[in-house]
Amino acid sequence: MAALADRVVVVTGAAGNLGQAVARAAHAAGAKTALADRSAEQLQRVYGDAGADARRMISGGVDLAEEGSARALAASVRARFGRIDVLVNTVGGFRGGKPAHEEELATWELMMTVNLRTTLHACRAVVPLMLEQGAGAIVNVGAGAALAAPAGLAAYSASKAAVLRLTESLAAEVKDRGVRVNAVLPGTIDTPQNRAAMPDADTSRWVAPEAIAEVIVFLASDAARAVNAVALPVFGRG
Repeated sequence: MAALADRVVVVTGAAGNLGQAVARAAHAAGAKTALADRSAEQLQRVYGDAGADARRMISGGVDLAEEGSARALAASVRARFGRIDVLVNTVGGFRGGKPAHEEELATWELMMTVNLRTTLHACRAVVPLMLEQGAGAIVNVGAGAALAAPAGLAAYSASKAAVLRLTESLAAEVKDRGVRVNAVLPGTIDTPQNRAAMPDADTSRWVAPEAIAEVIVFLASDAARAVNAVALPVFGRG
């Protein structure tokens, strides 16, 4: 049987590089997928008419920085499929380069919004449905920098560390009610954007989005039914 056979999987940031890989992996694992992103245009470009598939739902214009948008997404997925079994939060962003005392406050606020607030809002919208069902799995996306912050990335690292603390606390709160919460910690992801930004890097040491997606599918599946509150490094050879 496929790892996620007939599970309803919500993927946020589904038009992004990692979101696309997770969507493909979940679909291949037998899931019904609800693919959400802030950009309806990007979703259309990536998935075309995939929304016509009865096992897929395409939701554009979902701004998870706004709690109401997250709650509307959860309600629409439940109305379409009747339940939500898995939530994968791939929404996030990166900005940095300056020392912590020189970094603009706008960068701090942006990192906390795109990395922490979006994850928090999605969890707040979905967890009550999972608790009502008595089952569910959430996989958040942290970063290696959440464990050891390098110079110049204080805002980014702090926001990803906050995602880990959210993961741990939420996991402890819902573990006795059938819901598991874990996180993956990617290293540098091999994306066109990262290759353009770091043209001289040894990309063989980076981790492919597809490899991260496979780990996420594992954490969402019954094969990981005894795994909770884990922050799993997925660094490749980085």
